Amino acid sequence: MAAAALKPALSSVSLRLAAVLGLAAVIGLALLGRGSEPELAQMPEMAHSPVAMPGGALFYAQKYEVSLADWAACVGEGACALDLRARADQAPEATPATGLSHVDAGEFVAWISAATGHPFRLPTVAEWSQMARGVVAETADPIFTDPSLTWASAYLTEGLGARALRPRGSFSVSGEGVADLDGSVWEWTQDCYAGSGDGTDPARCPAYFVAGEHIAAMSYLVRDPARGGCAVGTPPAHLGLRLVSDSPF
Repeated sequence: MAAAALKPALSSVSLRLAAVLGLAAVIGLALLGRGSEPELAQMPEMAHSPVAMPGGALFYAQKYEVSLADWAACVGEGACALDLRARADQAPEATPATGLSHVDAGEFVAWISAATGHPFRLPTVAEWSQMARGVVAETADPIFTDPSLTWASAYLTEGLGARALRPRGSFSVSGEGVADLDGSVWEWTQDCYAGSGDGTDPARCPAYFVAGEHIAAMSYLVRDPARGGCAVGTPPAHLGLRLVSDSPF
């Protein structure tokens, strides 16, 4: 009687165990598959069209600058050291992450590339300028037309760009769908100020170019541009970053 009573119980346990093992196998296969596919939950929103360089090469740009919410995800996983907080009047998802050094930007690029399985990087100066063509004026409109007063026009028009930090999407959008290139956030590039042809080790580069109202050079450690580091022109208002990639996803 006892042996007969145990048979249904053992059968029930066996069925449940088989079900658990089967579910574990399915989950295991799903996790293995994630290694070859991008993690879409972390993927940044990209512009709707690639940007074409004069020679025909294409690259893909993030639609907006990296936001405070994006940055918080990096901090939460221990990959970004600088903890940024949104003010009470700021929405983290819509506010650009600023006050970032080139080192900070590098931490985020490394994290997002690992988290998504997709290779991202900072743009070059040439790529940023190509993105901004038709959006950011190469030279400011002159106030005085008299050639002898060119210096006065340059002095008075320098620094007329937006300075206050505004939500993403508050400024112009390029033909490819890249937004806010003419905004108040100046974006780090991967180009070393010392140049690549003078034998400078990229790992020891003292300053990098940032792009915005004009191209400027900033020490790689600077987070607050008002405290120095700008080689020429008005100091940038805010330092942030925008991702680019050589391939779509």
